[in-house]
Amino acid sequence: MIETSGVIEKEQGNGFYLVTLEQPEGHQCLCRAAGKLTKFRIKLLAGDKVLVEISPYDLSRGRITYRERNAGGARPTTNKNNPKRNNK
Repeated sequence: MIETSGVIEKEQGNGFYLVTLEQPEGHQCLCRAAGKLTKFRIKLLAGDKVLVEISPYDLSRGRITYRERNAGGARPTTNKNNPKRNNK
């Protein structure tokens, strides 16, 4: 497996993400979240830096194995259970 980093461009639906890879420059591939990411319900959003595993036989598809933490701090969250807390 080839492991490289990239940035999520957009969510395609049905668990697929369009990822632009850093190596080779600008290559895009269709990726799916790995089992541990789905098991622990790690959210993947457009703009997130991720690590991707790509098979050497099919470079157009891959598997997202890790989402890098943001250096600027935590992402804004909303509390779905208590709408009164969302107005802060």
